[in-house]
Amino acid sequence: MRLCVCLLLLSAVCVSADFLGGVRRAGEFARDAVGGSWDMFKAYRDMREANYKGADKYFHARGNYDAARRGPGGAWAARVISDAREGWQSGVSGRGAEDTRADQEANEWGRRGGDPNRYRPKGLPSKY
Repeated sequence: MRLCVCLLLLSAVCVSADFLGGVRRAGEFARDAVGGSWDMFKAYRDMREANYKGADKYFHARGNYDAARRGPGGAWAARVISDAREGWQSGVSGRGAEDTRADQEANEWGRRGGDPNRYRPKGLPSKY
């Protein structure tokens, strides 16, 4: 009888520890997603402020890079925001599928950890 009670208590402790670990991981994912969203907003804000011709791919890559460095939640937020923006923009801007494809390439490059400076145009102020 004592053995059954001990096994039952041990099972309950293991299940609750696993549950709490899952809650902690979910919290980290959510925190990273919020931070990644902020990183994407900062890159967008900087792109608008810079208003520099040919720099949009750099800011796409930089926003995704910064967000993905936060972890899986940040990478998820960057992908969702990038896909939503490109989906909306391709229908509204009239820039076409080629521009959307190039933007998505820069987005993926940044999310995979590629250096955003690959897309940095000459003459873009060092502030960015």
